[in-house]
Amino acid sequence: MPPMRLLARGALMGAVLACLLLPAEASAFQKAIWGPLTYNGVNQFPLYHQLGVTIDETDLAWDQVAPTRPHHPTNPNDPAYHWPAAISQLIAAGQPYGIQVMIQIRDSPAWASGHTNPAWAPKHPADFAAFAAAAAKHYPQVKLWMVWGEPTRSGLFYPITKAQPLEPLVGSQRQAPHLYARILNDAYFALKGVSKSNRVIGGCTYTTGLIDPQQWIANLKLPDGKPPHMDMYAHNPFSYQTPTFGQPYSFFGAVQFSDLHELAGWVNKYLGKKIPLFLSEFTVPTAPDNEFNFYVSPPSVAAQWVTDVLRESRAWHRIYALGWVNVYDNLPETAGGLLSESGVPKPDFYAFEHG
Repeated sequence: MPPMRLLARGALMGAVLACLLLPAEASAFQKAIWGPLTYNGVNQFPLYHQLGVTIDETDLAWDQVAPTRPHHPTNPNDPAYHWPAAISQLIAAGQPYGIQVMIQIRDSPAWASGHTNPAWAPKHPADFAAFAAAAAKHYPQVKLWMVWGEPTRSGLFYPITKAQPLEPLVGSQRQAPHLYARILNDAYFALKGVSKSNRVIGGCTYTTGLIDPQQWIANLKLPDGKPPHMDMYAHNPFSYQTPTFGQPYSFFGAVQFSDLHELAGWVNKYLGKKIPLFLSEFTVPTAPDNEFNFYVSPPSVAAQWVTDVLRESRAWHRIYALGWVNVYDNLPETAGGLLSESGVPKPDFYAFEHG
């Protein structure tokens, strides 16, 4: 398991009580969810449709699909590839409800990185790009592609070196964002080469990290000093204070939901484009768990936070989508589900449904 997402730098918090238009081709605000096909043997897509979800998010692990090097890496029919049937099943299940699938590509095979740990980035970004092209050919119905989620989180993307919050990156601290920029840029052109309608989502920061979001964005640079290409910037704005705009800025370079206008300014400045924001993951834990170092209580507070975050997201047209992670509670790992482990809707379920 990845380490706990420490949103506030310091001790466990305990209970917390408390614009420019998109490009013309962009859609109106959408709800997304990291949702499985089934839960306890029951198809979940009617539930997602009830919640108003139009995007189902899922992972594609490169190391599992291609444990050996393919001879023809852009050909999805190369014998080295072992494509998971689960993604095809998600695509088919979503079609009757108008729910599309977004695929996040992550994790390198040892032959590409030189390491047994899949969190190591590939030595050659072109290898990642070739796999992305093969994936896009294998899943032609998929038009949303994300490149490597939360690379700033401890244990998810090597080589990353911890930096002091708010300080300029120096030396080896720049290596990870520079390498990620090359991976993202190569994947962008590979995916667009398969279909111009493919939309590439990059950046993929979260509230805090070994490198904070401003440091990461400022250092997403190619060897020629230019920023990488992407269609949308992804951020997971997990929040330990009320998720409404106008709150005081977060400490230590953290970017909660309330700080998104500041993050959008960095995207404008350093990436050179006023691209949409794709908020891939959001949740509100309602009890202590092993994933986050905060929670809110009572559950009615979580429901109000969900109402707030959806209202703000719809009102600010810079946000393309907001995704919910963890559909069901799974204690002690996560208490951020919309439903209990037994399937009982929590107050935030109804807030998400009607927001």
